[in-house]
Amino acid sequence: MTTALNEWADVLPPERNAAAPPEARGLARDEVRMLVAAERLSHHIFRELPRHLNAGDLVVVNNSSTVAAAVDGTLDGIPVTLHLSTWLNGPVDEASGAPDTFGGCNGLWVLEVRTRERTPYPGDLHPGNEIQLPEGATATLREPWLPGARRLWIVELSADPAWLLAIHGYPITYSYVPQRWSPSYYTTVFGRIPGSAEMPSAARPFTQRLVLDLVTSGVAIAPITLHTGVSSPEVGEPPSPERFAVPAATARLVNDTRAAGGRIIAVGTTVTRALETTADHHGIVHPARGWTELVLGPRRLARVVDGIITGWHAPGASHLDLLVAVAGAATVHDAYATALDTGYLWHEFGDSALLFGPGARRD
Repeated sequence: MTTALNEWADVLPPERNAAAPPEARGLARDEVRMLVAAERLSHHIFRELPRHLNAGDLVVVNNSSTVAAAVDGTLDGIPVTLHLSTWLNGPVDEASGAPDTFGGCNGLWVLEVRTRERTPYPGDLHPGNEIQLPEGATATLREPWLPGARRLWIVELSADPAWLLAIHGYPITYSYVPQRWSPSYYTTVFGRIPGSAEMPSAARPFTQRLVLDLVTSGVAIAPITLHTGVSSPEVGEPPSPERFAVPAATARLVNDTRAAGGRIIAVGTTVTRALETTADHHGIVHPARGWTELVLGPRRLARVVDGIITGWHAPGASHLDLLVAVAGAATVHDAYATALDTGYLWHEFGDSALLFGPGARRD
């Protein structure tokens, strides 16, 4: 599926990249466009979402909030920007044995080294390279994070990153967003637990008013936590392991909703990955927390998620395989082809889609 979508990479015009938040275009967050792929494709604005869900459906959201995970430094005198992806040690959760608190997690981290122009670092990186950070702090490279790839590195930080980022950090952005926007533009209405390197952006169009409209129409909402790492993977690089938690109350709501005939709507690939990580072969979700390495795609289809609310991902992104796992290859292909033909905007400040799986009931 991603091979077919990769063929579109050269025909994605630069003007389709959302270069600024919709607020800068005079739109409210919930006024971005939304393509709905149900029995047919149709075009709407995001605040019309309640019209496309049924009383008794369950919307599952990610309550991880974005941290200002980019910080400037120098490597051998060359200006660089570090994107801090996830922490590997620190306070430990008693239930899982996994570290799960962002604050105070100095020590081992995973990060990406990029240029100040926010493009991939062109030079060779080696264990022992020391990056100079503000106020005398350092980041020392140890080894690559993923087998066979050298984009993400395990590093040792000499300072508390919570302090470092609070003083010197700013939101991770890429070259298609030329202006630096304040952290408030990278929040979601559901974000409560700091830890995501990049915004769980599928939830960005939600507003308090829209949440109220959903609840009063009989649609329930439940949280998971998944702390996102950095994106922009190398070609063929698998999704990185990410820290997650599915609470017992959410697992119970998911299972009860499915038993009663309701649909499970995941807000984004992060929610889908978390729920499917804990789902057994019968589609029963179990409470769990720790790390997920699950890769969803044509060989591992969704077992519990009936539909997904998502932004538009660049060709080549591993997220596309996850969309296929939920909605099917034909639906994803048709949705992307239509979005290209009708002017939808891509990336975290762009437009949205609601994709239903082939077995979802659409009353």
